[in-house]
Amino acid sequence: MGARSGKQFLQRLDSTPREVWCGDKKITGSVSEHPAFSGVAKSIAALYEMQLKPGNEFMTYKSPKSGERVGSSFMQPRTKEELAQRTRAMRAWAEYSGGIMGRTADYLNSSVMAMAAAKEFFGNEGRDYAANIEGYYEYVRENDLVLTHTLINPQSNRSVGPSKQADPFIAARVVEKTAGGVVVRGARMLATLPIADEIVVFPSTVIRSGQDDVPYSIAFALPVSAKGLKFICRESFASESKYDHPLASRFDEQDAVVVFDDVLVPWERVFILEDPERANRVNDATDAIVFMAHQATVREAVKAEFIAGLVTLVAETIGADQFPQVQEKITEILLTAETMKAFLAASEANAKPNRWGLMTPDYTPINSARNLWPRLAPSFATVLKQVGASGLMAIPPEGILGSPAAPDVEKYFQAKLADGPERIRLFKLAWDAAGSSFGGRQDLYERFFFGDPVRMASAYYAWYNKEPYKERVKELLHRGD
Repeated sequence: MGARSGKQFLQRLDSTPREVWCGDKKITGSVSEHPAFSGVAKSIAALYEMQLKPGNEFMTYKSPKSGERVGSSFMQPRTKEELAQRTRAMRAWAEYSGGIMGRTADYLNSSVMAMAAAKEFFGNEGRDYAANIEGYYEYVRENDLVLTHTLINPQSNRSVGPSKQADPFIAARVVEKTAGGVVVRGARMLATLPIADEIVVFPSTVIRSGQDDVPYSIAFALPVSAKGLKFICRESFASESKYDHPLASRFDEQDAVVVFDDVLVPWERVFILEDPERANRVNDATDAIVFMAHQATVREAVKAEFIAGLVTLVAETIGADQFPQVQEKITEILLTAETMKAFLAASEANAKPNRWGLMTPDYTPINSARNLWPRLAPSFATVLKQVGASGLMAIPPEGILGSPAAPDVEKYFQAKLADGPERIRLFKLAWDAAGSSFGGRQDLYERFFFGDPVRMASAYYAWYNKEPYKERVKELLHRGD
């Protein structure tokens, strides 16, 4: 099939049955037209259209298997030029949403691509899990599928492992092995984008509790239509009005808890089974974490640029850009954008082939980026609120523009560089990014994108090679002795 169009994505979305719950309603009928998903479905369709547009040939490459053009995010880069092509394609997708969409297909494509290259890691003990991960990668690539994934056990009692919960079947686990596959029961969070074609269940947070937690150390993939699979969504932030909610109306990817009600996972879809050692090492050993973080850094750099452009436009529109304190705040975001781009450039400049033959970005700047980002990104909303100030509350709904009060809007809502309706439109964008329910979700999402920042910092501290710096200090202390 090769790289698909937006129309093909929407057709598959509506023809693939899935159990998705929004509130007390199970979605029936067209998913692409459901109010909670229509906006983001159209946005994803637009991304697929981009890769087929004349002049965007860099967004695809020739499949080594079928000869068809497939998405560049599936490319297993062997040269720096191929790595740069991946980056260029990822940036094009990120720019479409201003970096707002964190679960575009290229994120998990990067992970599955890296794991398939490292297929030997998955072993061949009894069942050929190495062939499984390679076959799955090729299947997703050749059909240009979009994946969601889930990593985390439900927040029941975080002080103990999954087997020590009041109900040991809360977290998803293997309950039976059959001739056709393994049966999984329980739940996982947090699956963003339940309108994906497939769900990948990666190993949860590190398994430390011993043999009792072995049934939870699993990795597999399923179509979203799998019997017994259920998505329970949060409240939708989507809106029909692109004027009132310019981001939420387009990019609310939706988040869900995934329930596995004795779901049969075919053997060919199993990648890790009851193997804590592999479950704990899979992301690092395969360099999947490097390529996922690389894609995330591309998106984060784009998002910082977008927010810098937005806050600058807000300041200029109301004439606040002349004030030093406003310039300082905007400069903080500009510095963040340039920092993320510098990390990205350094990682690619120092890229080297890994043990599996992939041209792999240098992990030091990438790992630094993924640790710094959750410390910097939360300031974006603060700066937007400080610069927009009370103007962010003076934003009546779109309906007033067709009411008898419209002349008052024209007169009293105007700004230095915009008429009333246009100023309101701009400030609604700023509010959707910083203060709305959608903006609040964005803040939380960026804070915990790769996990708890404190635990990430501890891991970074343990991982980082500090010895050369210490030796320099010791040398200076005893120089001349």
